[in-house]
Amino acid sequence: MGYPSPPWQMQGQLWLSLFRVRGVEGRPDGVYGAAFVSYEPGSELTYSELLVARPAPGPGRAVEITDIWVDSPESMEGGRELWAIPKGLCDFTSSTRRGGVLSHAGWSATITGRPIARATFGDVSRFAPRLPFRGGTRQPALAVGEEPKVANLHGSGRTLPCRGRWEFEVDGPLGWLAGRRALASFRMSDFEMSFG
Repeated sequence: MGYPSPPWQMQGQLWLSLFRVRGVEGRPDGVYGAAFVSYEPGSELTYSELLVARPAPGPGRAVEITDIWVDSPESMEGGRELWAIPKGLCDFTSSTRRGGVLSHAGWSATITGRPIARATFGDVSRFAPRLPFRGGTRQPALAVGEEPKVANLHGSGRTLPCRGRWEFEVDGPLGWLAGRRALASFRMSDFEMSFG
C-alpha cells in the first residue's frame, strides 16, 4: 500500500467555480463544481488535483466526484481503493502571485501533453476569517461487484468569492463544459482538512 491510512490530514489551497449543465448525454442536469486544488507540505501527501463534482443523490451535503485527475500515483491508488474516487493521472502547471491586496493564480492540466483545462483566478481570500466546513463524498462503485463508498470530511479555511475564468478543451475529457460561463467562483485559502 503506497498511500496513507485514512483519514488523510491535508492542507492547502482550492479554487472552485460552479457551472449549470443541461442536455449533456450521460450527465444528469444540474450544477457542477470544477476545482483546482493544491495539497501542500504538511499534508500526508502533497500533490495537485483537478476535479469536477456534483451534489450526490440522497440526503446530506455529500458530493459525487465525477471526473478527477492528480499528479500523485499514491493519491490515485488511495482514492480509488479507499473511497471509489475515479482518480486518473495528469500533469499540472501553476503559478501564484500577490499584487496589492489581490492574489492571482493560474492553472493548467494536461494528459500526455493534451490540454484538459486552464483557469485563472483573482481573490482577496487571505483576509477572510477562518471558518469551519463539513461534508463528504458518496461514490458509486468503480467496478461490478464492488460497493459504493462514503467518505466524510471536516476542516476549516478562509473562503470568499473570487474572479475565475476557465477554458475547457473541446476535444478533451471535460469538453462537455466547454463554452459554459461560471455561475460563481470561490477561493478557499489555507484550508486544513481531515478526509475519510
